Amino acid sequence: MRRIYLMAQVDKNLCIGDKICENICVSKAIKVIDKKAGVDENKCVLCMKCFDACPKAAISIVSRAEPLVLAVNTAEVDQNKLKEICARAHLDPEEKICACTSTTAKEAAAAILKGAKSPEEVTLMTGLRSACSLWCIAPILRLLKAYDIELPPSDGYRWYNISPALWNVSEDVARKYPEYRIGEDKKLLQEGVFHNFIKL
Repeated sequence: MRRIYLMAQVDKNLCIGDKICENICVSKAIKVIDKKAGVDENKCVLCMKCFDACPKAAISIVSRAEPLVLAVNTAEVDQNKLKEICARAHLDPEEKICACTSTTAKEAAAAILKGAKSPEEVTLMTGLRSACSLWCIAPILRLLKAYDIELPPSDGYRWYNISPALWNVSEDVARKYPEYRIGEDKKLLQEGVFHNFIKL
């Protein structure tokens, strides 16, 4: 769960409509119309990407009248399906997949079971990617794919439809480079040895 007390706001006098902010917004909160950016306050998750990227300093951060609460009740979804999605994505349901927000894999899986069909929709339901957004995109993509959601290419620069992980290394590559012990590592991960080691 994340409570967001601030939001982005555009100074239309400074905005040049270059769409940089629109292309990097993790929740699609910014839209450029008639060469001027506008922020949908119901979608702004305060990721600060627009603020950092705007070459004209047209974006400021202002207080919200009421906090935006992003949360998913994991108890409201089928627990067996939730565990199945996490297992197919090679994630422990209790694993924190976002270091910035401490959001767990089960929260993202619950958002998907409740209808989220894109990384942006998962963000708006859980708060994932609302801070650095660097590491949590890969688990989100894995969870969406584990639920058989086909993702079109992202418009803009929000994410790329790849999820580099040990699971994606083909058996041919693993056999070609035995010195990297890819097959052995996959087996250890499957058995939960790495996870148990990390918990120690």
